[in-house]
Amino acid sequence: MTTGVRRRMGVEERRQQLIGVALELFSRRSPDEVSIDEIASAAGISRPLVYHYFPGKLSLYEAALKRASDDLAARFVEPHEGPLGARLLRVMRRFFDFVDEHGPGFSALMRGGPAVGSSTTNALIDSVRQAAYVQILSHLGVTDPPARLELVVRSWISLAESTALIWLDGRRIPRAELEVQLVHDFAALTAVSAAQDAEMGALMRRIAQEEPADGPFAQLAGRLLALATRSRAASDFSASQLSNFR
Repeated sequence: MTTGVRRRMGVEERRQQLIGVALELFSRRSPDEVSIDEIASAAGISRPLVYHYFPGKLSLYEAALKRASDDLAARFVEPHEGPLGARLLRVMRRFFDFVDEHGPGFSALMRGGPAVGSSTTNALIDSVRQAAYVQILSHLGVTDPPARLELVVRSWISLAESTALIWLDGRRIPRAELEVQLVHDFAALTAVSAAQDAEMGALMRRIAQEEPADGPFAQLAGRLLALATRSRAASDFSASQLSNFR
């Protein structure tokens, strides 16, 4: 995004350019490690000119974060077509695209960075979580969620955040596997809640009825059934072996 040469820009055009340059730098390194001098150099302008548009790195970081948060929130927007499992998997792929592209900045935001704790930063983070929450509810066809469903959806969003942070620290698990695992996690959280609540049980049955045999939810059910069958077979075998010694 480096311009290489200076040219006159309008106020808003220059602001957007600086936000874009800062966002690119923040995506490669923690914002704490990026200086105003680097931002100015990458933008092809002087350090004082950066301060002409932004009073300091914090305000520029918050502006870059606003653009990034809008981008991240948009990744949860998905057409209401096809089974829920496939929709959530597409959402998770776009979510991890963002995490992959903005790793250091994403990590700094969630774990601690120059703007963490500010009211602006907290509001932006909350806006992304709320946007994700609203989108998931819309896919479930629910406008007034019961308490257990709200708990499931918000817990799952938090789980996606923490999973992404752990993955960034070494990327020891293939990303595609984690995307599928998070979709399975949503099904598992819903199933556990459904076992406790009739309303959640009805929702779970509706989701299951719409899920194809090759969908991620059905795949999870098949794997759990196979695991339970093997465990039961192993238990029966152990019991029969034990009886031979009696």
